[in-house]
Amino acid sequence: MLISNLPSRKLGMHIQVNSPCSQHRNVIFSASRPIKISHSHRYIHTRAAPGPDTTTEKDVPQTPASPPPGSSSATTTPSILKPATSKYPLQLSRSWTSIFADQVIDSFDDIFTHAKRYVAGLPTTTALQRLTRREGGKLVFEADKPVVLVLGSGWGAHSLLKVIDTDKYEVVAVSPTNAFLFTPMLPGCAVGTVEFRSLLEPIRIANEYVTYCEARCTSVDLQAKVAKCTSVIADGSGKKREFEVPYSKLVIAVGEQPASFGIPGVKENCFFMKEVIDAVRLRKRIQEVFELAALPGTSPEEATKYLHFVVVGGGPTGVEFAGTLSDFVREDLKRKYPELMQYVRVSLLQSAQTILMQFDAALAARATANFKNIGVDVRTGVRVTEVTPEHLVLGTGEIVDYGVCLWSAGNAPRQLTLDIAQAIPQQNDYAGANGKVSKLAVDPFLRVIGARDVIALGDCTKVVEGTGPLPATAQVAAQQGAYAAHMVNRGYRLGVGGVDMLPPWKPAADLSIADRVFGKITDSITNSIDSIDEDGAGNGVVGQNTGMNKQQEIVVLTKPFEFLSLGILASIGNDKAVAQIEAFDSKVPVWGNPAFWLWKSVYITKQVSFRNRVLILIDWAKTRVFGRDLSQF
Repeated sequence: MLISNLPSRKLGMHIQVNSPCSQHRNVIFSASRPIKISHSHRYIHTRAAPGPDTTTEKDVPQTPASPPPGSSSATTTPSILKPATSKYPLQLSRSWTSIFADQVIDSFDDIFTHAKRYVAGLPTTTALQRLTRREGGKLVFEADKPVVLVLGSGWGAHSLLKVIDTDKYEVVAVSPTNAFLFTPMLPGCAVGTVEFRSLLEPIRIANEYVTYCEARCTSVDLQAKVAKCTSVIADGSGKKREFEVPYSKLVIAVGEQPASFGIPGVKENCFFMKEVIDAVRLRKRIQEVFELAALPGTSPEEATKYLHFVVVGGGPTGVEFAGTLSDFVREDLKRKYPELMQYVRVSLLQSAQTILMQFDAALAARATANFKNIGVDVRTGVRVTEVTPEHLVLGTGEIVDYGVCLWSAGNAPRQLTLDIAQAIPQQNDYAGANGKVSKLAVDPFLRVIGARDVIALGDCTKVVEGTGPLPATAQVAAQQGAYAAHMVNRGYRLGVGGVDMLPPWKPAADLSIADRVFGKITDSITNSIDSIDEDGAGNGVVGQNTGMNKQQEIVVLTKPFEFLSLGILASIGNDKAVAQIEAFDSKVPVWGNPAFWLWKSVYITKQVSFRNRVLILIDWAKTRVFGRDLSQF
């Protein structure tokens, strides 16, 4: 293979690639007289394995596609043209203003995308109805458009589903939860400040053009590009339906699950704050222990145990729940159970030496002082080693009785994440200090390293180059989802993820007017080539058995994902909050009542729909006038 850099002209780098493939002696890419490759616009996906590659290993270095677990090592995978250099020039560490300007431009794109949906009208059939037919007992999928399969319904997935262009793609979402949840307000839901339905937006409403399946993805065949799924709903006989969804592009946004760190009794005896059902169960249990303590014959010792609420974990979730629970006790339960107030205790246990470690130290100190004023006992530097149904065992051997324990000490990977990472050999290069892979390593463009046409978003990922590790927050996941959707909407081919692989690219002939205008404004496009697909499916492979000998000018994406941090907020009870506002590369600390009103303003503004904003405002008004609801059901 001969790769020669030519002098830069007009759009950037020009690279000529001469491939000695047997069926096409020369595949040349240059900036002169671009010739658009013609290909079929019909995508046919089957379970058949890809055909053999005519390029020999001697001719072209190979990066094998990720084999599915248990597959034979003899399966031939398409060859990938490796880049001439280890890295491509990327625009990194841009200013806050530059990133903000790009997101404003993207917002105008989103408005146009939504407007097109209203003009087009709702589809009369689902994507799977249009894609699926039976042939000899096997599923064969046909589509006039590529299929984007999205796994998950959290912040990253929801953000992508909101703005993905369903005119260009058939979009299928698979998740065991059929609605997006505004998780930062879940602590308030657990005490009745807001109702849980006010925090939800069903996926079928978020984007009515997306086909949703209430199911759990159990495995992904990265080579055949097929996801195996199992319904979470059983029929009358208890059987859960299994089905497969092939894809052109895969988006993994399954998030994480609460971590027990192997501590005995955590999963069996603690409550969590991850899903709506967690908040509903916790809310019910809080009411139950008060009713239990109010029963005749309950001793003071028993009441003290029943009404001890322990929160393990001093991050934003644990702190917000401790604060809002204290408000619930002082503002509502005190009027209903005045005789029990002498027994009520709220404790916050943190293994580190301070709470809210993501915040400035001064703000964390103010939060601790506020907790002292409202009666929340903050204990730092303590570790829980065991949880039984009635008490906690600390690292010092101390026994702590409790009635309700909320565990918010961290997250752990889901099994699907571990299975996918295990199926990709390159992921082992990014294992943690313990030698285990717990997150999917992604390149600066959020492509899963070592996998073809796969994007991963949110908590289940770690960015290994570019901006480096990012905080596991809703803000990050939402921005990643929007970035991925815009990248896909603009027609960039993903190819194989990797820090040394060609960035997402597309033929220069496919550039729209907006691409060219925004490209000049933001300097976001250039020319380069690593590999090209001839079949139109975005595989990033040299065309097989096509006999092609053509020229094509391409552009590559040089702006990877960069997180625009707007700050962090946490409510700490008693109508107070702490906030660390970030703008124009500076941080402004705010605390107390002004921060609490800022917290309310931001959260009501960040709601994903007008419906949610109205419902939450109504909930807040009801709580202020009538107090929190104490009924059980």
